[in-house]
Amino acid sequence: MKNFLVCILLLLTGALLAQEIKEPKPLNGDWTKPYEPFRLAGNLYYVGTYDLACYLITTSQGHILINTGLAASDSLIEANMNALGFKLSDIKILLTTQAHWDHTGALAAIKAKAGAKMMVNAKDAKALEDGGSSDYAFGTGVPTFKPIKADQLLRNNDIVSLGDMKIKMLHHPGHTKGSCSYLFTVKDDKHIYQVLIANMPTIIVDKKLSEVSTYPTISEDLAETFKSMKSLSFDLWMASHASQFKLHDKHKPGDTYNPEVFRDQAGFDAALAALQKQYEEKK
Repeated sequence: MKNFLVCILLLLTGALLAQEIKEPKPLNGDWTKPYEPFRLAGNLYYVGTYDLACYLITTSQGHILINTGLAASDSLIEANMNALGFKLSDIKILLTTQAHWDHTGALAAIKAKAGAKMMVNAKDAKALEDGGSSDYAFGTGVPTFKPIKADQLLRNNDIVSLGDMKIKMLHHPGHTKGSCSYLFTVKDDKHIYQVLIANMPTIIVDKKLSEVSTYPTISEDLAETFKSMKSLSFDLWMASHASQFKLHDKHKPGDTYNPEVFRDQAGFDAALAALQKQYEEKK
């Protein structure tokens, strides 16, 4: 009986993996538009598209990649890494700020190419494993990205370590059930920076939060996320989308290395206040 159940489970898993992936169309061309990779601060680099932010953290023991953009972005990320002098095959850990196709689309492909370990906030593990088909807002029962099983589940304040890097995962739910931000320290020849990669709590439903039956704790989760994010201390901040932290106002292709342009507490506070206003209107 046990062997029979195992076989059924394997068949069901295989069927899910073989299921057609229906990646939604990009909301705009900036999601697929290439962007010149560059050094953000210390050993932190931008390797994403014009708007879908992907972050490479390098160490002597291999590298960490946060987010991948859409499914077709794996080759772009690899080209960006090569341009910076790094190899995709040296990626050891994969992370994401949220289990949505515009940030997870190429995770499975890059994991397969690099043999990297996938770590995810436990609350997003199910959506990651079923390709987003169970997502409370966008889930239709059909995967929107290639499903990927987590190698390690993370919980609030867990530390992801590689080489001399220690990255704290912050549970910031609401946009997805397991949306998260990352807090860590980088340094260059002159300065040490506390960096926040924030998953901004954007509300993606067109109804009152109390009416979201597929995520009954969404309002409470968002309230806790706003409280947590307001209490954070950092020097530099970035986000899941370049547009969210006004990357293109702060950096132009070809600009010299200048982490100080990302020292923007006022911009973070203003962005968070605007989102909280939307939240109050949706409660």
